Amino acid sequence: MKKILLIGTGGTIASEMTASGLAPELSTRQLVALVPALAEICETDCMELLNLDSTNIGPLHWLQMARCIQTQYDAYDGFVLTHGTDTMAYTAAALSYLIQGSPKPIVLTGAQKPIGFETTDSKENLTDAFRCAASDLPGVSIVFNHQVILGVRARKTHTKSFQAFASINYPNLGILRDGVLLRYIRQDCLSKPVFYDRLNSRVALVKLVPGMDRAQADFLLERNDALIIESFGVGGLPEQGGFFDCVRHWRNAGKLLVLTTQVANEGSDLGVYHVGRRLKDDLQVLEAYDMTTEAVTAKLMWILGQTQDLALAEQLFYTPVARDILWPVRNQA
Repeated sequence: MKKILLIGTGGTIASEMTASGLAPELSTRQLVALVPALAEICETDCMELLNLDSTNIGPLHWLQMARCIQTQYDAYDGFVLTHGTDTMAYTAAALSYLIQGSPKPIVLTGAQKPIGFETTDSKENLTDAFRCAASDLPGVSIVFNHQVILGVRARKTHTKSFQAFASINYPNLGILRDGVLLRYIRQDCLSKPVFYDRLNSRVALVKLVPGMDRAQADFLLERNDALIIESFGVGGLPEQGGFFDCVRHWRNAGKLLVLTTQVANEGSDLGVYHVGRRLKDDLQVLEAYDMTTEAVTAKLMWILGQTQDLALAEQLFYTPVARDILWPVRNQA
């Protein structure tokens, strides 16, 4: 029987009603006790790492999770992390960069309703996560509402529905049906994982709105090492408002700028319109292509934690990790 480590970080799944609203209260041992079917799947050990609403989870906590898994890696066949849904996609992406090529499953799950509620998705999600952690499912994934989603491809798309997450620009790795994992895709892995222990959180995000000028981008780039710009459609910047001069100035100052799209599916393509082609050809802005904003954010933090060399940073950005970016590779083939 496989041996799985359950790592608790808080979230709705472990929450109870308090005078100020739902808050994480339950331990991992209490969660396991409420789902006796887990004993038929694997042997389980429990660890309390954090007890936070996921709104409060950030890069320092991601490093803490990765260190915990690294310390315990040889002792277990797989890992399940319970986590709040609001930032779970960011955490899954970050762990995909901090723990690369893991042959063992690292599964994140949570719930839209606390485990103590009469109508809850907690027990099914937790059971499915353990089934996946005890299976041949390498790398980082999110298991939620019977779907198995690649860690760098997940996005929360519903605030209340049980089907909270979707896989963006990539198929689900599999589904769980009647308690059986039907795996469609097996992630690539190494014989041993490569762990990283540095992130640079000086990464900012700005979302374009019609009529906006460069002031917000300048403000953020003065205080950060990289800026992600969520543009319209396939991508581009307004010709008014000084954006092109802004990009040129901060590129020359050694900052990383990435253009992505506000549209969830099908990604960016800066070569289509003149408002985008100039950015790519003349100003050498990085393009996110089919990556999610969550993955771009985590990847930039990981890259800038390893190097400040712009050329190397750009090379790393376009180097696929856990199938986070496919378009440049496809176009080169």
